[in-house]
Amino acid sequence: MTKLEQLINELCPNGVKYVKLGEVCEIETGKLNANAAVEGGKYPFFTTAKEISRIDKYRWDTEALLIAGNANVGEVKHYSGKFEAYQRTYVLTNFNKFIDVRFLYFVINNDLKAYLENHTNSAAMTYIVLSTLQSFKVPVPPLPVQREIVRILDNFTELTAELTAELTAELTARKKQYEYYRDKLLTFGDDVPRVTLGEIATDMYRGAGIKRDEVTEEGFPCVRYGEIYTTYGIWFDTCISHTQYGTKTFAHGDILFAITGESVEEIAKSCAYIGHETCYAGSDIVVMKHEQNPKYLAYALSTSEAQFQKSKGKVKSKVVHSSIPALKAITIPLPSLEEQARIVDILDRFDKLCNDISEGLPAEIEARRKQYEYYRDKLLTFKEAGA
Repeated sequence: MTKLEQLINELCPNGVKYVKLGEVCEIETGKLNANAAVEGGKYPFFTTAKEISRIDKYRWDTEALLIAGNANVGEVKHYSGKFEAYQRTYVLTNFNKFIDVRFLYFVINNDLKAYLENHTNSAAMTYIVLSTLQSFKVPVPPLPVQREIVRILDNFTELTAELTAELTAELTARKKQYEYYRDKLLTFGDDVPRVTLGEIATDMYRGAGIKRDEVTEEGFPCVRYGEIYTTYGIWFDTCISHTQYGTKTFAHGDILFAITGESVEEIAKSCAYIGHETCYAGSDIVVMKHEQNPKYLAYALSTSEAQFQKSKGKVKSKVVHSSIPALKAITIPLPSLEEQARIVDILDRFDKLCNDISEGLPAEIEARRKQYEYYRDKLLTFKEAGA
């Protein structure tokens, strides 16, 4: 029997009392507008954003729970010290002696959003009404039980955060390792010629507009330029989108460039299509036809050196553009087709290994998050006394 089970059996074997939130603390809101924030201010300024702002004055100097009343509705923070609050932030203070503030934080974090969703009149939960928040019922087990739950959840929170940080660092390290070996493998001596894309392209042309509302679940496969940034990797063989409205096509082996983007560092991201269906290319895509190994070209165009050429001369703004003449001027090393195939084989295997890790680590992080939420929910669920 665990210490928590022992405490529950001894102190509340028949369940615990549930009381309204307004009965265990005072609830009020801040008075300030969000624009009262001061960059580099002395004190925390709690708005409804996830990030904590700063300000040069304070209204409270106490332990408090801060709940977002709109925007990130129901998000809760725990703080002790001097602070200020936005007018739509609920400030919970003056907790009664029967409640552990950290325990209440975990209860609110676990249960409030579901409660609000069941007690709102609109489809979208856009703000919290004070009376609704005051009526939110919370369990109040004996303090020794509350404190043991806090100890368990604080430890679990710390372990989960450490594991997430370690997995994220591992993911970053693997990505950098892949980029290093890719660039090294695609760096040649003087015995391998460098050519411009204009020299090896048999044709280069732009796609034609496919509007968002022209993308359908069925029809002809198509690619819109944004998908090159968000969906496709070095190469792909299946389109995720379809349409009935395309006019410009691409086929097996073609290289696609996204010539519009939001980042100078990523402009003209490219990928190879190795599927066997004829597909439509949306506007702001350039299609390059050639007689080389498509995967080799895609890998060569993904190197740091190639991206430097793609970005050269581009000005940072909300929207960044490239062009066919700019793409034609990019130079890459071009070994024999036999050597291209050998390099592709190595990089495909390395890419698969890195992708397996890249897919596995986020899945592991998500699994740990769900595990934490599962145990938190179990720890904070009590039989109601007299129910």
